[in-house]
Amino acid sequence: MGNQKNKKRQFINMSYREVQRANSINRSKLHKKEQKLLKESGYKNLGWANVISLYEKIEEFLEKTKLEDLTLEDLFLEADRVGNKYLTAQEIEEFNQKMFNEVSKISEEVDKQFPDTEIEVIDFSRKSTNRRKK
Repeated sequence: MGNQKNKKRQFINMSYREVQRANSINRSKLHKKEQKLLKESGYKNLGWANVISLYEKIEEFLEKTKLEDLTLEDLFLEADRVGNKYLTAQEIEEFNQKMFNEVSKISEEVDKQFPDTEIEVIDFSRKSTNRRKK
């Protein structure tokens, strides 16, 4: 029995107090609405089981918030990164080549539809008529 007291329980290489501290810090990063939801749902930062379940729920909220804060461009990049995990280097290269060809075709078509035939000339030699009054 004395031997069990000497063994310290750990969760993700953190002691009980460290998990409690992490919960407090991370809870403050959440929106007020999510903090209120945690309180109403009965999550507590006391007792191993409660501390661990609170830690996991806070991590879930933080992950969701992280995804909500991403811009559309970031979401596309993340989707591309995830999709590329399942492709070989050759498949990725083939896709990039096809994409380049399509973008080139579109660029050529845009140039045909909207030709830039007008030449713009800016004459910096003329003195401006707006002079400061002294």
